[in-house]
Amino acid sequence: MNLRRDVFQAIADPTRRAILLLVASQSMTAGAIAANFDTARPTVSKHLHILTECELLEQQQNGREIYYHINAKSMKEVADFLEPFRQLWDDRFNKLEAIMKNYKQEN
Repeated sequence: MNLRRDVFQAIADPTRRAILLLVASQSMTAGAIAANFDTARPTVSKHLHILTECELLEQQQNGREIYYHINAKSMKEVADFLEPFRQLWDDRFNKLEAIMKNYKQEN
């Protein structure tokens, strides 16, 4: 049985978020990614496997090397899901800011 991991569980891990930030600007090999962390290379490989399983990263073979790059479509789906929550909190903070300005003017 092939279970697909949950995207939000995947991005809950700080190392995986750091990996996504690294490969956001350029494709990188597992070795190049691992060089940025103080963990064992198999640990980074496990993180890459999870991100690939969730379809947040894609693999592209170039000769003997496998390069990892962002799957923009999946990242957009995550961003689209989060957008209503961002708007909700922006509205709440704007209301709070207006209340605080009124309070300062009254005092």
